[in-house]
Amino acid sequence: MTKPVLKTREQFKFFLPIQTRWADNDLYGHVNNVTYYSYFDTAANALLIQQTGFDIHRSESIGLVVDSACSFFQELSFPEMIEVGVAIGKIGNSSLRYELAIFKHSQQQAAAQGHFVHVFVDRETRKSIPIPERMREALTHFM
Repeated sequence: MTKPVLKTREQFKFFLPIQTRWADNDLYGHVNNVTYYSYFDTAANALLIQQTGFDIHRSESIGLVVDSACSFFQELSFPEMIEVGVAIGKIGNSSLRYELAIFKHSQQQAAAQGHFVHVFVDRETRKSIPIPERMREALTHFM
């Protein structure tokens, strides 16, 4: 398996600062691997809410995660401020692929990086539906 090329801050236009929490640390004194996915989810949804006006409570569609991955390069721990960079890797008919990276404060290379795929479905029927044009247009800026 080849080692991935570390992403840098310059590859992202959207950043969400997150304060690690005491509960994020595991028995070994560092942020548990599953928590990185929570940071990814929080940042991807923040991008949708803040940049496209997506209403998570009343929109016709919702995004379901169908694929995710994370590679870890440096430990994170409480207390630490991090920033999650989000870029759009691909916009499909009903899906979005986010490229994500977690940066320690003032570091240029990712401490962790990965991807996340949302498929947008009708809130009631759970059948896939096209990404709304307004959302699609707003997200092209982050490709």
